[in-house]
Order: sequence, then C-alpha cells, then structure tokens
Amino acid sequence: MVNSGKLNILLVDDDEDLCGLLKDYLIKQSYNVDVKNNGIDALLSIVKKEYALIVLDIMMPLIDGFETLVKIRENSSVPVLMLTAKTDTDDKVKGFNLGADDYLTKPFELEEFGARVMSLIRRSTKFNQGNESKNRIYFFNNLQIDDLRKKVFLDNEEIKLNPKEYQVLLYFCQNPSRVLTKKQIYEAVWSASYEYDDSNIMSVISRLQSKIEPDGNKYKFIETIKGMGYRFVSGEKK
Repeated sequence: MVNSGKLNILLVDDDEDLCGLLKDYLIKQSYNVDVKNNGIDALLSIVKKEYALIVLDIMMPLIDGFETLVKIRENSSVPVLMLTAKTDTDDKVKGFNLGADDYLTKPFELEEFGARVMSLIRRSTKFNQGNESKNRIYFFNNLQIDDLRKKVFLDNEEIKLNPKEYQVLLYFCQNPSRVLTKKQIYEAVWSASYEYDDSNIMSVISRLQSKIEPDGNKYKFIETIKGMGYRFVSGEKK
C-alpha cells in the first residue's frame, strides 16, 4: 500500500502496545501519526490539528469512545474508524448511529487495518472533491441546505445532522424527484460496493426523516417507494 501524501492520522487507545504497533505500520505507509491514550487528550488534539482519519477505541479511561465520538461529531466530519474487543452488534449499531464510519473488531490483521484506513480516507477525499464544484445553497420550501457551510435549516432553525445523514440529504437534493435505490444511495454516499445489507442505509434515512419531517412540520421531503427505494419530493405538503 502506497500513499503519496503525508496525511495526519490520530490513534486513540489506552493499549500502548497496540498503538505502538499501529503507529509503526502507518508510518511505513507514509502517514503522520499522533497517539493519545484517552478521549480527553484526543479532543484537545483535534482542536489543534486537522486529521484525515481518527482511529478510536471504545473502552478507554476518563471518557469512552462513544462519548468521545459524540464530541467529535459536534464540530467535525472527519472519518472515524472504531476499534472494539466486542462482537456485540448493538455496540456497532450504536457507533454507526453516533456517526462512526467503520468498525474493526480486535484482534485483527494489520493488512485488514491498513485496507480500512485507506478505504475511509479515499471515500472522504472522493466525496469532498466530487462535490467541491457543486457547493451551493438548496431551498425546498421551509428546508434550506447550505453546502458551503455544511449546515441544514428547517424553518430557519439549524438542524444537527451527522456526516452520513448530511451526505444522504445532499445526494437527495442533487437528485430531486428521482427514485433512488438503496444500491445507488449506498454507492454514492459510502463510495463502496453495495453488499445488500440495508440496515445501515435504512437507519440513516429513518433518522434523517425524523429530523427534517418532525411532528407538526407541514411538508414531506423523503418518500418511501415500496420495493424500489426513496424519492426526494422537494417538500410536498403532507
């Protein structure tokens, strides 16, 4: 694996031996690597430096990986690869719902770790570069998507979306009135081959709908087309 740029990666894990092993591996792949052994130090580091990827363990002292992830997502869409010693599906679902981009269960092979790192960085770079020329402000009745500032407003009040929710909404906005299959959405937003696991897509869209179509809102934006996918209806009245 060869990386032409000196991108910054932050490793956050209280296992110093593992951190040393992963750091040595990433340095050989031409990354700059910082290591922090708890979430508080990691959050302080994120304020001072821009990272292309954060590798974040769940079980840590002071604040755990989930709480650290919540704090990260308040201000950053940096890709986050979570590490866990558990195989519990609930933990993975919780992490994805909080904004994690990928999961890796310990123990793992360095080659798999390296592949996940490269994939996440490539996806993030591709998405950001691919939309650079399309940055604009979208208006759909009482919904406003400001892609210049990566902010969403409903009735002039800002709505907090995690990175995947925002990227799905932006993809809908760029394809209004089209029926989009789960495969199309997954490959466009996750930049990976669709493997017919709909749970992640459906979870993101369900949360997105609850945020932009709250109780009392008179407009509907995302329509479910049974057996086909979803359609962004540009704010039809309910």
